[in-house]
Amino acid sequence: MNSDLESSTNGNSGCRVVVLISGGGTNLQALIDAAQQDTLAGAQLVGVLSNRPNAGGLARAAQVSIPSITLNHQDYASREAFDAAMLHNIDAWQPDLVVLAGFMRILTPEFVAHYEGRMINIHPSLLPKYPGLHTHARAIEAGDREHGATVHFVTTELDGGPAIVQASVPVHSDDTEAILAQRVQTVEHQIYPAAVAWFAQGLLTMRSGRAYMRGKLIGSTGLNWNESAP
Repeated sequence: MNSDLESSTNGNSGCRVVVLISGGGTNLQALIDAAQQDTLAGAQLVGVLSNRPNAGGLARAAQVSIPSITLNHQDYASREAFDAAMLHNIDAWQPDLVVLAGFMRILTPEFVAHYEGRMINIHPSLLPKYPGLHTHARAIEAGDREHGATVHFVTTELDGGPAIVQASVPVHSDDTEAILAQRVQTVEHQIYPAAVAWFAQGLLTMRSGRAYMRGKLIGSTGLNWNESAP
């Protein structure tokens, strides 16, 4: 791999990671697998928070004894009240990094500001294309020849924070939304653990709304995983 995209296990240890989920938790599982394979560069998965009591990712966390908590957003009178409760519970885990892994909530500016520079998300499109929902259907409808996923820092702009890394996949003429989603998910499970490892190693930072790798400014669409992966 390109030196910018190297991931080793010799970086700073003890980067405490909290993962936020709403559903099945496949990206959480990718992080769990990477931790078990010792490729998260010392990052420790210290907590999982779900806004849905029936989220499948909770069972994944329990299986490997990661502490978890459910805060049902429907139990709160406002988005602000829910985010304040989340913040209180997340901070109890003393995180260095907050990872959104299929967390289907729009976050308040106060919550985002609290974790500025230490909260990342993965979005199933080649941002800035297709922020928001239904990205696979939109790519097929537009006749795109490639689609993919982007890891980015979280800012108050929906899916608009500085990109860290992108991976693309081909779009075939007979693709359905489900088939394309599965193809994209395969690369998601590669680039998300890598981004967490870079952060844990101190290689990846955000300053003044820009993303940097090894102190070098990352371009607007992020590092290109396809050009650098073996």
